Amino acid sequence: MVMRKFFPHELIGEEIEVVEATNSNLQGIKGKIIDETKSTIKVLKQDNREVILLKNTITFKILGTGEIILGKEIMKRPEDRLKG
Repeated sequence: MVMRKFFPHELIGEEIEVVEATNSNLQGIKGKIIDETKSTIKVLKQDNREVILLKNTITFKILGTGEIILGKEIMKRPEDRLKG
């Protein structure tokens, strides 16, 4: 049996880097998460531009902890994910 890691933490305010994406143009994007919905995260990049990323198409790393998150595994509204 494979244990899946559940990510219950708040993502808003976290600095991230996209490490894998179905659209290769998104790979390497870095910035701070400023909003989250069930399907997306909005990132403020270092050049002050905002980009909206579809969770189910990316894998990202939280820069503070080095934790790798598969976007499709957190496809819930943030408040539902935080409830556990």
